Amino acid sequence: MAGRIREDDIALVRERSRIDEVIGDHVTLRTAGTGSLKGLCPFHDEKSASFNVTPSRGFYHCFGCEEGGDVITFVQKIEGVGFTDAVERLAGRFGVELRYIDDRHTGPRRDPGQRSRLVEAQRAAAEFYADQLGSTEAAAGRRFLSERGFDKEAAERFGIGFAPRGGEALLTQLRGRGFGDDELVTAGLAARGNRGAYDRFRGRLMWPIRELSGDVVGFGARRLFDDDHVEAKYLNTPETPIFKKGQLLYGVELARKEIARSSQAVVVEGYTDVMACHLSGVRTAVATCGTAFGADHTRVLRRLLLDHDEFRGEIIFTFDGDEAGQKAALRAFGGDQQFVGQTYVAVEPDGRDPCDLRLVAGDAAVRELVARRVPLYRFVLKNVVSRYDLDRADSRIDATREAARLVASIRDRSKVEAFARELAGMVGVDVDDVRAEVRRAARRGAPGRGTLSADQPAAGRPGARDVANPRERRFSLERDVLKLALQHPDVIGGAWGAVEADDFTHPYYRDIFEAIGKIGGPTAVSPDKLLAELGDVAAQQVVSALAVESLETSGQPGKVVVAAYVVRLRELTALRRIEQVKSRLQRMNPVTEVTDYNRLFGELVALESHRRALREQAIGSGI
Repeated sequence: MAGRIREDDIALVRERSRIDEVIGDHVTLRTAGTGSLKGLCPFHDEKSASFNVTPSRGFYHCFGCEEGGDVITFVQKIEGVGFTDAVERLAGRFGVELRYIDDRHTGPRRDPGQRSRLVEAQRAAAEFYADQLGSTEAAAGRRFLSERGFDKEAAERFGIGFAPRGGEALLTQLRGRGFGDDELVTAGLAARGNRGAYDRFRGRLMWPIRELSGDVVGFGARRLFDDDHVEAKYLNTPETPIFKKGQLLYGVELARKEIARSSQAVVVEGYTDVMACHLSGVRTAVATCGTAFGADHTRVLRRLLLDHDEFRGEIIFTFDGDEAGQKAALRAFGGDQQFVGQTYVAVEPDGRDPCDLRLVAGDAAVRELVARRVPLYRFVLKNVVSRYDLDRADSRIDATREAARLVASIRDRSKVEAFARELAGMVGVDVDDVRAEVRRAARRGAPGRGTLSADQPAAGRPGARDVANPRERRFSLERDVLKLALQHPDVIGGAWGAVEADDFTHPYYRDIFEAIGKIGGPTAVSPDKLLAELGDVAAQQVVSALAVESLETSGQPGKVVVAAYVVRLRELTALRRIEQVKSRLQRMNPVTEVTDYNRLFGELVALESHRRALREQAIGSGI
């Protein structure tokens, strides 16, 4: 085996590898200034995007966890491979022929690294299985697909295949292509018995499972024959160096671009449900691979959604209406707080999953299922409450207590008050009674759970000692506009009149804005007047910071720069209002509440027009 890769070949790999394209396979990137892109860091959990990519320089850096490097470093870290494997993978992708050096000769390397070999074995297996779907032996598999509304074209689109019933059909095929038994066992394509290696999958319908990059890394296999020695209906590739089912989502390579474009992801329960959704026009559908939806799946979707405080996505779960579906909803509710965006549930009243629904009612019914989504928290709370007879006072108390435990488990304090009010309406009790039960449930909660404790405020306003963090990006525009008012009162001039209290979402910033207004505007403000008007010590500390912090602009800000800051702040306010109206529309029935629905829809159209005007104004200002 040859030794190290030639340095000039490594340099050529760096030169040809598009870092934005490589990182874009894992992270949704959006323009963030001239020549710069930004997204959610794949190496740590964050709610505000701090992961920056500069394609012209070929580097990335996260200002949250300080990870950074070039395209080779990124592949090493994201794939968990060594330097050589990373270079070889990029070389294969971008058409660079590598040469290797040892003490004796320079030549091609015969062993391109374990990961590359395993990926190549999975790709060859996927081709073999797909070819076998047309065989006589695979008639049961074709019938299974046909009975569920999937034709030959659909099977080819999703790469569906068939594993022959004999014990060594795949082994024979891949041995002929140079793969050893040890490699195939490591890849999860073969297993070992007393008589040696044999095909792991036999007599099953095969779904290739791919990474974001599109590489096949494993399979999902569906039982077809009654005499199958393995009783499990579905089998997955076992854990391998490249197949970690807790981190994979079936269909993600097909859905990733549409997820990023629409800021929506639909999580279904099975491979055929993913197929049905995509064929019906719901092209954001993905599914877990034989495991419950977990934290790693959440991280994948958040990166694709660019799910953070200013650009919030939608995550829509579909569950069966049975008891297992209810448990799945509760598990999803437990992970709900890992998302910044809104989580929803889409459940067909008669319990049909997307595959069955498409077969019975057509493509439009699947699209309508997703459109009728309801907030996840409401779905879960209703399911809890529905188990009680609310005509009885004691049952109302019991329902309130059980549901209050769920509300108390919410780590996002800004949601607790809204949930408590909705629960009060569901059960038909006073909201103060619900609040009291939530506080009691929080006190009973185990330490470290992140639940709402009794001495924490229940509503969204931060407590008295919560001082806004200068690095918390969701408040950065609010902070910058106030810095302009305090540091450059003469420049902000007439632009200040366009700013409103609702433009400030942090209570301290809103208080400072209102205090400036009471004094008479930026030009009338002096430090002693403002501090005296505020009174609150913590707010005074914020003012002192705003008065000295520098703006991220070169030189003295002019009127154009000031106008740009104000316009962008107002645009964010418009986006928040649009989200609120959309939320109300989603909760309404357009048939029974037609008047209110039409009025709100008209308001939404006007808000969208206002937002577009602000965006055009921002572009004109050079933002």
